Amino acid sequence: MSQLAMNHCGSEQDDGKYAGRPLLLVGNPNVGKSLLFTRLTNTYVTVSNYPGTTVEMTTAVAEIGDEKRSIIDTPGINSLLPQSQDEIVARDLLLREKDIDVMQVGDIGNLRRTLLLTLQLSEYAVPFVVALNMADELRGMDAGPDVVALSQAVGVPFVSVSALRRWNIGKLKLALESACRGSMAVSYPRAVEEGIVAVRDALELHAPFIANRGVALAILAGDVTLRPLLTASCPASVLAKLDDLRAAVQSQLARPLSTLISHARVATVDELLATMQRKSASHVDGLRDRIGRLCMHSFYGIPILLGVLALAWLLVGKIGAGTLVDLMQKHVFEHGINPWTIRLIDWLAPFPHKHVVTGGVITAAYAGHASGFWGNVARTFHDLLVGPYGVVTMAITYAIAIVLPVVVTFFTFFGLLEDSGYLPRLAVILHRGFRKIGLNGKAVLPMVLGLGCDTMATLTTRILDSKKEATIVTLLLALGVPCSAQLGVILAMLAPLGITATLIWVMVTLATIVLAGWAASRVVPGEPGDFVLEIPPMRVPRLSNIAIKVAARTEWYLKEAVPLFIVGTLLLYGLDATGALKFIQRLLGPLIIGGLGLPAEATNAFVIGFLRRDYGAAGLYAMQRAGHLTPNQVVIALTVITLFIPCIANLLVMLKERGARMGWAIAGFIVVYSFGIGVVMNAAFKVLGVVL
Repeated sequence: MSQLAMNHCGSEQDDGKYAGRPLLLVGNPNVGKSLLFTRLTNTYVTVSNYPGTTVEMTTAVAEIGDEKRSIIDTPGINSLLPQSQDEIVARDLLLREKDIDVMQVGDIGNLRRTLLLTLQLSEYAVPFVVALNMADELRGMDAGPDVVALSQAVGVPFVSVSALRRWNIGKLKLALESACRGSMAVSYPRAVEEGIVAVRDALELHAPFIANRGVALAILAGDVTLRPLLTASCPASVLAKLDDLRAAVQSQLARPLSTLISHARVATVDELLATMQRKSASHVDGLRDRIGRLCMHSFYGIPILLGVLALAWLLVGKIGAGTLVDLMQKHVFEHGINPWTIRLIDWLAPFPHKHVVTGGVITAAYAGHASGFWGNVARTFHDLLVGPYGVVTMAITYAIAIVLPVVVTFFTFFGLLEDSGYLPRLAVILHRGFRKIGLNGKAVLPMVLGLGCDTMATLTTRILDSKKEATIVTLLLALGVPCSAQLGVILAMLAPLGITATLIWVMVTLATIVLAGWAASRVVPGEPGDFVLEIPPMRVPRLSNIAIKVAARTEWYLKEAVPLFIVGTLLLYGLDATGALKFIQRLLGPLIIGGLGLPAEATNAFVIGFLRRDYGAAGLYAMQRAGHLTPNQVVIALTVITLFIPCIANLLVMLKERGARMGWAIAGFIVVYSFGIGVVMNAAFKVLGVVL
């Protein structure tokens, strides 16, 4: 392949081969780009089967040939004429990074879409290589594109690879040493070609680094996202000249320039595919294809969705939150880690006291008082580690015994949905309903991702095509979508209460999402974007791939959540030691006790819930296990904690993504609304005589 690429690059080979240059990964969503990045660098990036996974770029170093090269993983894009923030970021990197090579990752089963992006990279005059991924799906079949013919036609190296199976990774690294500019081009009408020359001449003096054919075509097509880059490089007179050139070219044509350019590119790609002796690049499995269509069917898709939810209930609610939590809490912590830790601390820091077990969590009830300086030191040391707000007996027990089993089972379930290709089909099913609240089906993707982590999901709102949609989804994520850890604890608490309690919680949460979305769609300015979504083929999930995802996401949970659990516990310890906790309980007493009808100690759950909502939910879980909450109180408390203000990490991301004014407005609304709903539910239960 390396020799082949050298032949195709011709006289530009010397300019196209750059040892040690940075490498930029670009490609359509859902083509396995992030996994290929992992294979090249041995650095894990979350791999998803839906657009928008790699919202923020990731950089790592890979050994390619005799050089170590920096590799930048960019967001998935459909075009270099941007329609979303992700595409703007990727396009700007192509323009602003100096002396880079590009590796385009494409789906070997969707060559038309791949070549449309290949053509645009050729027009941008960057040296690149094309990796046709997912070749493992063609193995054993007489199918697949002729990569030699493609290399000759486009002028750059093509390599068939499988990131999942690690096929041809070495061959791809060899080809990367021979990246060069493509020769694939479109013959546009004469007026457009003259306009391209005029625009490039106008840019050459002030912004030569962007004076290429691709940028000229984008300017003629009316790409407003280029304006900041042009304004920073060119005087106002040049910008006015570019507008005049575009108007002059448009006056000679019957169709809009953007439409004409797009159609010409598609026609060129179709002509190339038609003239090549190309084998079928995709194999349609009849059964999988039929299942995929049923998942998107307006009627049959609903029972399939209900079946998916039932599987979630079984895997997360029963196995994770039931069997595994009981195993970890009772056998590992209650009869193992906690007693041994307490014995050790008692030996190191003895003072008069005794221990009791409350709801499976070991706490302390003191029989005497420590005396003297060292006695107070012993008691403080004891309380910090194994007291009522101890790091081991509360923080570690909550994080590992209660939440971790739920997180692992949820990540497993979520990985099954990702790898099977079901999530984009879910977006199709719910598209019509989402239109009622000012969104389209693509909004399902960050909202479903929010079931894993609201913070990450808020970042993925960048895949949405309008600021209006991103703002609405940010609100709904913060208000009504529980993260995986919190959802698991909620399912564990609802499981013994029966279907009625579960339905009340579900209906109130869904009604909140619909009502808030409907109201926001009428208040937030702007229009929803078009619903354009790539639907991948249905696949049988690979256990090895899911295991990698679960391991990486669990590692992320342990690194992020456990420290916050410890911080939250220390905060509670400090508030309790200073008497501030009792003051807060008295201050919120009318609301917590009178309004919500909950015990005063439930205040603790909402205080620490601001650090991590799942930590707050875990506190309610412990209260339920100790018999301190009635079924009615459980449903009210879970509803409020679900709708409560996001964790501090999510709040910071909201402020960053939506701006301080909008972020604080969303947070303030959530606090008022969540407690208001709890007050209404408590009053309704009393008036209607509801006893769960």
